[in-house]
Parts: sequence; structure tokens; C-alpha cells
Amino acid sequence: KLSIVIPVLEDARHLEALLADLPRSAPGAEVVVADGGSRDGSVETAARTPGTHLVSSARGRARQMNAGAAAATGEVLLFLHADTRLPPGAAEAVRRALSDPMVAYGRFDVRFDNPGAAFRLIARLMNLRSRLTGICTGDQAIFVRRATFLAVGGYPEISLMEDIELTRRLKRLGRLS
Repeated sequence: KLSIVIPVLEDARHLEALLADLPRSAPGAEVVVADGGSRDGSVETAARTPGTHLVSSARGRARQMNAGAAAATGEVLLFLHADTRLPPGAAEAVRRALSDPMVAYGRFDVRFDNPGAAFRLIARLMNLRSRLTGICTGDQAIFVRRATFLAVGGYPEISLMEDIELTRRLKRLGRLS
């Protein structure tokens, strides 16, 4: 079972569209929204969306993702920013990637909505860096087996680059898909 953990803080403008989109890209996935104290309607949006589990947490993306992971029931965790969309067939892609026992974690390629050449170049460089180094950012929708996530201690509760540190730890346990 796939659980999608979405940390939010004042993300109402993105959250409604994301929650509406998830049944298409990840049908049957459990959705856990981990709120860090929003006052902009994020909590209400999550609460009124059928099938969405809302968790309150102390502020801080790492804390929120750890709280969401603790509340999730799936064997596979996918961490998704509210302003990020999964590609079609994402749930199946995750299943296929993690069917290889040598794969410890995975991520998706970044693609920006802005069609400008600079944004296309940035996305290509981010994706290439990730492929070459095994280091991922949260914008790439990192996914991992729950047992592996717990084995590395979850997200380190640091204020910046928690995603980079998580993937450094995951890299020691297996390869990136």
C-alpha cells in the first residue's frame, strides 16, 4: 500500500488542486496531510476532501513529514510537496521501482510549469545531478519503503536540506531508482 505524505504550511492555494489530482496519478493511495499550523484554509481543504487523513504537527517540514509518516499505514511512503504534481501512472512506477530489492528509494524527474528555456535547463540539471549523485530534493517526490525510512531514522529534524540529508542516508542502504 502506498501512502502519500503532504507537508503543508499556508498551502491552501495549491492543496485543493493537488488533492483533486491524486486519485488520477495514484489511485487507491492513502493521503496524509501533515499541517504545521496553517491559518489560510489548508486544514479546512484537507478536512473536507474525502479519503484524506489530516495530522497536526509542530512547524517544520521534516517534523511534519515524520508526523505524517507515523500516521500513515502504507508499506511505501511518498513525500509530496503541495505545489508538486505526480506524473500519470506514478503509483505503478513506484511499485515497479521498489520491486527491485536493491533499490532503497526513488524519485521523479522535476518539470516546471513555466515553459521558459531557463526553467527547462534548471530542471534538466536537477534531474541529471540526482541521477549522477543519488541525492534528491523534495520537489522530486521522494519515495521509500517504510522499513527503510525507519532504518535511517526518518527525516533529520533540521531546518534546511532535510531531503538532501535523508537521501544521503538512504544511499548507504541501496540504490536510487
